[in-house]
Amino acid sequence: MSSSSCGTNTKKQKLHHHHQASLDVNGGSGSALEPPKKPDFTNDPFPLFVTWETGVDKKLRGCIGTFNSIALHSGLREYAITSALRDSRFKPISNDELNRLHVTISILLHFEEGKDYNDWEIGVHGIRIEFQNERGIRRTATYLPEVAEEQGWDKIQTIDSLLRKGGYRGHVTPETRRSLKLTRYQSETVSVSFQDYMNHMQTVRC
Repeated sequence: MSSSSCGTNTKKQKLHHHHQASLDVNGGSGSALEPPKKPDFTNDPFPLFVTWETGVDKKLRGCIGTFNSIALHSGLREYAITSALRDSRFKPISNDELNRLHVTISILLHFEEGKDYNDWEIGVHGIRIEFQNERGIRRTATYLPEVAEEQGWDKIQTIDSLLRKGGYRGHVTPETRRSLKLTRYQSETVSVSFQDYMNHMQTVRC
Protein backbone atom coordinates (compact mmCIF):
# COMPACT_ATOMS: atom_id res chain seq x y z
CA MET A 1 0.00 0.00 0.00
CA SER A 2 1.46 3.34 -1.00
CA SER A 3 1.81 6.11 1.54
CA SER A 4 2.81 9.75 1.49
CA SER A 5 3.99 12.27 4.04
CA CYS A 6 2.68 15.76 4.59
CA GLY A 7 3.95 18.85 6.40
CA THR A 8 6.97 21.07 5.90
CA ASN A 9 9.79 19.62 7.99
CA THR A 10 12.41 18.37 5.55
CA LYS A 11 15.02 17.33 8.13
CA LYS A 12 15.98 13.71 7.57
CA GLN A 13 16.81 11.45 10.46
CA LYS A 14 18.04 7.88 10.16
CA LEU A 15 15.38 5.47 11.37
CA HIS A 16 15.98 1.78 11.84
CA HIS A 17 12.75 0.23 10.63
CA HIS A 18 13.32 -2.90 12.73
CA HIS A 19 13.14 -0.77 15.88
CA GLN A 20 10.06 -1.66 17.91
CA ALA A 21 8.60 1.31 19.75
CA SER A 22 5.62 1.35 22.07
CA LEU A 23 3.52 4.06 23.64
CA ASP A 24 1.97 3.92 27.10
CA VAL A 25 -1.44 5.47 26.44
CA ASN A 26 -2.09 5.65 30.18
CA GLY A 27 0.45 8.47 30.35
CA GLY A 28 2.58 6.51 32.79
CA SER A 29 -0.14 6.73 35.44
CA GLY A 30 -0.20 2.98 36.02
CA SER A 31 -4.00 2.85 35.68
CA ALA A 32 -5.14 0.59 32.88
CA LEU A 33 -7.63 1.84 30.31
CA GLU A 34 -9.93 -0.47 28.44
CA PRO A 35 -9.04 -0.92 24.77
CA PRO A 36 -11.13 1.20 22.37
CA LYS A 37 -14.50 -0.21 21.45
CA LYS A 38 -15.51 -0.81 17.87
CA PRO A 39 -16.00 2.59 16.18
CA ASP A 40 -19.57 3.69 15.64
CA PHE A 41 -18.78 5.78 12.56
CA THR A 42 -18.76 4.60 8.96
CA ASN A 43 -16.23 2.06 7.77
CA ASP A 44 -16.48 3.25 4.17
CA PRO A 45 -13.18 3.50 2.28
CA PHE A 46 -11.51 6.91 1.92
CA PRO A 47 -8.02 8.28 1.33
CA LEU A 48 -6.75 9.65 4.67
CA PHE A 49 -3.87 11.25 6.53
CA VAL A 50 -2.98 11.24 10.23
CA THR A 51 -1.03 14.22 11.58
CA TRP A 52 0.65 14.31 15.00
CA GLU A 53 1.72 17.62 16.57
CA THR A 54 3.09 18.49 19.98
CA GLY A 55 2.99 21.47 22.34
CA VAL A 56 1.13 24.76 22.36
CA ASP A 57 2.78 25.76 19.08
CA LYS A 58 1.77 22.39 17.57
CA LYS A 59 5.16 21.41 16.21
CA LEU A 60 4.85 18.71 13.57
CA ARG A 61 5.89 15.27 14.83
CA GLY A 62 4.61 13.01 12.11
CA CYS A 63 2.23 12.96 9.16
CA ILE A 64 1.65 10.01 6.87
CA GLY A 65 -1.34 8.86 4.89
CA THR A 66 -2.50 7.24 1.70
CA PHE A 67 -4.22 8.36 -1.49
CA ASN A 68 -5.67 4.88 -1.88
CA SER A 69 -9.17 4.45 -0.51
CA ILE A 70 -8.94 2.37 2.66
CA ALA A 71 -11.57 1.18 5.16
CA LEU A 72 -11.62 3.82 7.88
CA HIS A 73 -11.54 1.55 10.94
CA SER A 74 -8.40 -0.34 9.98
CA GLY A 75 -6.91 2.58 8.06
CA LEU A 76 -7.01 4.93 11.02
CA ARG A 77 -5.37 2.34 13.26
CA GLU A 78 -2.65 1.65 10.72
CA TYR A 79 -1.78 5.23 9.90
CA ALA A 80 -2.03 6.50 13.47
CA ILE A 81 0.80 4.11 14.34
CA THR A 82 2.72 4.63 11.11
CA SER A 83 2.73 8.42 11.35
CA ALA A 84 3.62 8.37 15.06
CA LEU A 85 6.49 5.91 14.85
CA ARG A 86 7.66 5.58 11.25
CA ASP A 87 7.79 9.05 9.68
CA SER A 88 11.45 9.04 8.61
CA ARG A 89 11.72 12.81 9.07
CA PHE A 90 11.37 12.45 12.85
CA LYS A 91 12.30 10.26 15.77
CA PRO A 92 9.40 8.04 16.92
CA ILE A 93 7.03 9.77 19.34
CA SER A 94 7.95 8.88 22.91
CA ASN A 95 5.93 8.34 26.08
CA ASP A 96 7.30 11.62 27.45
CA GLU A 97 5.44 13.51 24.71
CA LEU A 98 2.02 11.96 25.21
CA ASN A 99 0.45 14.65 27.38
CA ARG A 100 1.43 17.32 24.82
CA LEU A 101 0.16 15.53 21.73
CA HIS A 102 -2.52 16.63 19.28
CA VAL A 103 -3.76 14.45 16.46
CA THR A 104 -5.68 15.46 13.34
CA ILE A 105 -7.45 13.04 11.01
CA SER A 106 -7.88 14.28 7.44
CA ILE A 107 -10.36 12.50 5.17
CA LEU A 108 -9.57 13.42 1.55
CA LEU A 109 -12.41 14.23 -0.84
CA HIS A 110 -13.29 15.82 -4.19
CA PHE A 111 -10.18 14.99 -6.22
CA GLU A 112 -9.86 17.01 -9.44
CA GLU A 113 -7.09 17.27 -11.99
CA GLY A 114 -5.79 20.84 -12.20
CA LYS A 115 -5.39 22.58 -15.53
CA ASP A 116 -1.97 23.83 -14.45
CA TYR A 117 0.10 24.45 -11.30
CA ASN A 118 -2.00 27.53 -10.45
CA ASP A 119 -5.39 25.79 -10.64
CA TRP A 120 -6.13 25.54 -6.90
CA GLU A 121 -7.09 27.82 -4.01
CA ILE A 122 -5.03 28.44 -0.88
CA GLY A 123 -6.93 27.43 2.25
CA VAL A 124 -9.40 25.34 0.22
CA HIS A 125 -7.40 22.72 -1.65
CA GLY A 126 -4.65 20.32 -0.82
CA ILE A 127 -2.41 19.58 -3.77
CA ARG A 128 -0.52 16.56 -5.01
CA ILE A 129 2.08 17.05 -7.72
CA GLU A 130 3.75 14.55 -10.03
CA PHE A 131 6.97 15.53 -11.77
CA GLN A 132 10.27 14.27 -13.07
CA ASN A 133 13.34 15.25 -11.11
CA GLU A 134 16.56 16.45 -12.69
CA ARG A 135 17.55 12.81 -13.38
CA GLY A 136 14.26 12.00 -15.09
CA ILE A 137 12.86 9.97 -12.19
CA ARG A 138 9.13 10.33 -11.52
CA ARG A 139 8.38 11.74 -8.07
CA THR A 140 5.26 12.83 -6.18
CA ALA A 141 4.62 15.06 -3.17
CA THR A 142 1.62 16.52 -1.36
CA TYR A 143 0.59 19.27 1.03
CA LEU A 144 -2.73 19.08 2.86
CA PRO A 145 -5.15 22.02 2.45
CA GLU A 146 -4.05 23.85 5.61
CA VAL A 147 -0.29 23.88 4.95
CA ALA A 148 0.09 26.80 2.54
CA GLU A 149 -2.16 29.07 4.59
CA GLU A 150 -0.42 28.19 7.87
CA GLN A 151 2.99 28.91 6.32
CA GLY A 152 1.87 32.18 4.73
CA TRP A 153 2.93 31.03 1.26
CA ASP A 154 1.59 32.10 -2.11
CA LYS A 155 1.03 29.52 -4.84
CA ILE A 156 4.50 29.68 -6.36
CA GLN A 157 6.17 29.40 -2.96
CA THR A 158 3.99 26.39 -2.17
CA ILE A 159 4.76 24.65 -5.47
CA ASP A 160 8.49 25.32 -5.14
CA SER A 161 8.53 24.02 -1.58
CA LEU A 162 6.60 20.94 -2.65
CA LEU A 163 9.08 20.26 -5.45
CA ARG A 164 11.92 20.40 -2.91
CA LYS A 165 10.00 18.16 -0.55
CA GLY A 166 9.57 15.66 -3.38
CA GLY A 167 13.31 15.57 -3.96
CA TYR A 168 13.82 18.04 -6.82
CA ARG A 169 17.35 19.42 -6.50
CA GLY A 170 17.67 21.36 -9.74
CA HIS A 171 16.92 25.01 -10.43
CA VAL A 172 13.14 25.59 -10.35
CA THR A 173 12.09 27.54 -13.44
CA PRO A 174 8.69 28.54 -14.84
CA GLU A 175 9.06 25.61 -17.25
CA THR A 176 9.63 23.25 -14.30
CA ARG A 177 6.35 24.39 -12.77
CA ARG A 178 4.45 24.17 -16.07
CA SER A 179 5.67 20.61 -16.68
CA LEU A 180 4.28 19.11 -13.48
CA LYS A 181 0.89 17.45 -13.11
CA LEU A 182 -1.29 18.80 -10.28
CA THR A 183 -4.23 17.15 -8.57
CA ARG A 184 -6.26 19.21 -6.12
CA TYR A 185 -8.46 17.87 -3.35
CA GLN A 186 -10.32 18.95 -0.22
CA SER A 187 -10.50 17.43 3.22
CA GLU A 188 -12.71 17.04 6.26
CA THR A 189 -10.75 17.06 9.52
CA VAL A 190 -11.21 16.08 13.15
CA SER A 191 -8.66 17.07 15.81
CA VAL A 192 -8.24 16.00 19.41
CA SER A 193 -5.60 16.54 22.08
CA PHE A 194 -4.33 13.86 24.45
CA GLN A 195 -6.01 15.71 27.31
CA ASP A 196 -9.32 15.68 25.41
CA TYR A 197 -8.91 11.94 24.97
CA MET A 198 -8.15 11.35 28.66
CA ASN A 199 -11.10 13.49 29.74
CA HIS A 200 -13.38 11.52 27.44
CA MET A 201 -12.11 8.19 28.75
CA GLN A 202 -12.59 9.29 32.36
CA THR A 203 -16.16 10.33 31.54
CA VAL A 204 -16.86 6.98 29.88
CA ARG A 205 -15.47 5.10 32.87
CA CYS A 206 -17.59 7.09 35.33
